[in-house]
Amino acid sequence: MKGIDRITSRILADAEAECAALKKESDARIEAIRAENEKRAQDEYWRLVREGVKDTEQRVQRMDRTARLEAKKSVLNMKQDAVTRAFELAKGKVAELPERDYVAFLAREAAAAAITGQEEVVFCERDRAAVGAKAVKAANEALAAKGMPAALTLSDETREMAGGLILKQGDIEVNCTVDTLLDLARGELAARVAQVLFED
Repeated sequence: MKGIDRITSRILADAEAECAALKKESDARIEAIRAENEKRAQDEYWRLVREGVKDTEQRVQRMDRTARLEAKKSVLNMKQDAVTRAFELAKGKVAELPERDYVAFLAREAAAAAITGQEEVVFCERDRAAVGAKAVKAANEALAAKGMPAALTLSDETREMAGGLILKQGDIEVNCTVDTLLDLARGELAARVAQVLFED
């Protein structure tokens, strides 16, 4: 019996040794797999962090560009509004000119726009009553000085306008209203007005 016990003990010891070796090998493989997985997880983590940082930087840059564009548009709109207000103020200033200066302005415009020198001069109701005859007389004097026919007449007709005049001969009209003159001058003067308004 002792021989069987020894053989059994020996088999058991060998089996335990083999189990211990297998467990040690298994633990080493598990540890290697765990280390590899941790390395992969770390690599993936840092890849995602780098991608996130890059994506965030790109988004911040896009937002910055968009904000700058919006700011430029706002400033441009503000400048355009200010130029528009300046032209509206100019329109009001023309209407508020002293009578002598306003008559000279109207006469100058009528004489410059006259083609035949025989047109009717149409004013708004207020201007016709206040300065119409004086402006037509001064315009005829200016035409005569240039050697042109000087037969402009004050029209009985009046029109709705902020100021200025319309020269009319038959169906042909030349619009010299303050609104039209400012609109025509705006393209040429807007840049200069903006420069004066927004000089550093």
